[in-house]
Amino acid sequence: MKTLAQPVRAADTAKLAEYESLKRRIHNKLVDKLDLTKVGDLQGDVLRSEIRLVVEHLCDTEDTLLNRNERDRLIEEVLDETLGFGPLELLLKDSTISDILINGPKNIYVERRGQLERTNVEFRDNKHLLQIIDRIVSKVGRCIDEVCPMVDARLPDGSRVNAIIPPLAIDGAAVSIRRFGANPLKLEDLLNYKAFTPEMVMLLEGAIKARLNIIISGGTGSGKTTLLNTLSSFIPNSDRIVTIEDAAELQLQQDHVVRLETRPANIEGKGAITATDLVKNALRMRPERIIIGECRGPETLDMLQAMNTGHDGSLTTTHANTPRNAIARMETMIMMSGYDLPIKAMRQQIASAVHLIIQVSRLQGGARRVTHITEVVGMEQDTVVMQDIYRYIKEGIDETGKARGYFQATGIRPTFMDTLEATGIRLPASAFRERIMMRD
Repeated sequence: MKTLAQPVRAADTAKLAEYESLKRRIHNKLVDKLDLTKVGDLQGDVLRSEIRLVVEHLCDTEDTLLNRNERDRLIEEVLDETLGFGPLELLLKDSTISDILINGPKNIYVERRGQLERTNVEFRDNKHLLQIIDRIVSKVGRCIDEVCPMVDARLPDGSRVNAIIPPLAIDGAAVSIRRFGANPLKLEDLLNYKAFTPEMVMLLEGAIKARLNIIISGGTGSGKTTLLNTLSSFIPNSDRIVTIEDAAELQLQQDHVVRLETRPANIEGKGAITATDLVKNALRMRPERIIIGECRGPETLDMLQAMNTGHDGSLTTTHANTPRNAIARMETMIMMSGYDLPIKAMRQQIASAVHLIIQVSRLQGGARRVTHITEVVGMEQDTVVMQDIYRYIKEGIDETGKARGYFQATGIRPTFMDTLEATGIRLPASAFRERIMMRD
């Protein structure tokens, strides 16, 4: 069997090499043939259809034995190489993919429905991969080279991109793409996926409409940004919202939104605009709500002060594994601002500014769940007092390797219910009755 298999593999390899060589030749001829002055005047589908005609003509001039399917595939790949992101286009068109992980030019993985799997998509070499990375980051005014070998960027659909190249990445450039499709997940989708229960949604909708300040806490890939996008749909369309992000990925549906994005330093180490700078500037823009994509540094203190000085209804996310851990992390980030504040003063700032902490987790098997909705009650001596209103209890693993558990109402009625009722929002008492609400 081995002696038969090896010639087949060798033939396949030779055919693939010939195909790639043909594709490069046509692509090089296309670049030489294009009139860049006219191309600049065309947009979108018109540009693609015009260039397709040129590629088809170039294919006809090549003496090849391609069948119709191979020819169509070749044309699409040349178009993707010219106008898009090369081999990545095939993955970006697949709506079932949530993450694309590139470990060098030959090892590309994707996440589908919570499971990682390797693909057969490849780049020609590391130089080819670097060209695509440069094309991605240049579209948002950023650069990546040996001087600045790390970059955060975004794709046109809002997907978040992180890239790191040699010499920092030893085995070739590494790219992580967190997908945010043209049709982001809606509230109904998260309910269908059992990310939370209808009672939890009622409480969160009321909290946002009553202008409570909310922190969404969770680990990497737990769904913080997706949840933030979903909850922002409850913000009235009349509110003026200012968003602050490192790489713009929020997709708010309101009309009155001002989007701000940080800027890294240039090659000379100058010109950086940090989240702290943008928060301070946002306070001068008459915002009614401020949304920070993620608090990860000194901007946390400015955000808390904004929440405490009339900008109620603000939202942000932070990295933490539990609601209590989120409080501790905010204390650490306040210390990063350089102010020598006593621990008690920091905790008073947090306790008076934050009303709710929503904890989200990525469980075994890929399921995302809101594991805690926790109210920040206030201070008791030097301790921030918190109470869980809803929580998710993990029971174990099912036969498919996925975590299973249930949502539980703790029986505690939030102390901010009077605030909700004062704004005309009334929730039934049964929503808080102690019980198991829903099982996986």
